[in-house]
Amino acid sequence: MIKEFKTFIAVARDGTFTGAGTRLGLTQSAVSAQIRRLEDYLGGPLFDRSARAAVLNAHGREVLPQAEELVAMAERMVTAGGPGHVSGLLRIGAIASVQQDLLARALGGFRAVYPDVRVRIVPGVSLALLGQVDAGEVDMAMLIKPPFALPPELGWQPLLREPVMLAIPESMPVAPWRELLAEQPFIRYDRASFGGRVVDLFLKKQRITVREAVELDEIDAIANMVRLGLGVALLPQLRRLDTSGLRLLPLGEAAFHREIGLIGRLPFDAGSVHEKMAECLAEAAAVP
Repeated sequence: MIKEFKTFIAVARDGTFTGAGTRLGLTQSAVSAQIRRLEDYLGGPLFDRSARAAVLNAHGREVLPQAEELVAMAERMVTAGGPGHVSGLLRIGAIASVQQDLLARALGGFRAVYPDVRVRIVPGVSLALLGQVDAGEVDMAMLIKPPFALPPELGWQPLLREPVMLAIPESMPVAPWRELLAEQPFIRYDRASFGGRVVDLFLKKQRITVREAVELDEIDAIANMVRLGLGVALLPQLRRLDTSGLRLLPLGEAAFHREIGLIGRLPFDAGSVHEKMAECLAEAAAVP
């Protein structure tokens, strides 16, 4: 809860959630979310909700000096590790399709430099992870590029561009991709996900009406359904995708991609663990 205590101190000193957020590089909603978590943890409100400004109530005035001492103690503990020693916790949100390959590769390089930093991987879908970064619940997240503008406090670092292919069962005769999409049952990449929205936009742009069969968000499961002959699917060509029993057909001039990247409060501070992780992810993404 150290991060939440630091945010509480910033709000108490500034007198507004917005001003504290500006100092900390957080949105007002992120500051509010952290204060709510701290109040839940401490068992009661810390601010007078009837006041226009962020005014401490009796509980908040009692907690403030203890919070300042707690944060100071935590900072002394880090310093006590000696010059160059870094410890702590790094929270990384990640969609399922990057955890086994890209993230695993990056962690090897990261832990070689920061062996005492614990890393917590928080799984989730892209939209949920974006919200967690904005709320300060994770430090960064690897997800599919959102189809809308990011909040000004957040930045985007591209990592991978995965071509989307038409996956068909290996036993199915090859035919033009338009014909296969129109005639075969379609296993759809969930339209509620960012990747599924890209696929849906492609189908609309190409004016193709598919025969809906199943809709889900797990790429490996979609590939297995195609493998078992349940239909065809538009799938991003993951570097670790098991293509046994499948044929992956390119889309020719209509080809499109799914973009994977890193979202956080970029640029990260020079020399920080956050910057090092971003570097390791970029290096891992560059390896074929």
